[in-house]
Amino acid sequence: MPAVDVAETDKAYEITAELPGMEDKNVEVRLASGVLSIKGEKQEEKEQKDKNYYRRERSFGSFERSFQVPDDVDADKIEASFKNGVLSVILPKSAEAQQQAKKIEVKTG
Repeated sequence: MPAVDVAETDKAYEITAELPGMEDKNVEVRLASGVLSIKGEKQEEKEQKDKNYYRRERSFGSFERSFQVPDDVDADKIEASFKNGVLSVILPKSAEAQQQAKKIEVKTG
């Protein structure tokens, strides 16, 4: 299971997943019925030939993580990017949700 960080800013929610050794073509991000799913599959094959031996190793693994998407997310503007083994998904808040946010001053005694 990959390590995943979820953060909230004034304008968006940000999901960051560390996927070392994976390629973007093996990662899928999907939104359905208010649930964001991140799926991935890693297939690795190593082969080594030497004078006295021949070695071939294969490893396979898959994962899926799901997150309930808040109602204030603008689903049409969700973006995902993959760079250096890190997947970043930005879920922007709707304009209405951004306007509703209001900082409340905290007064002392």
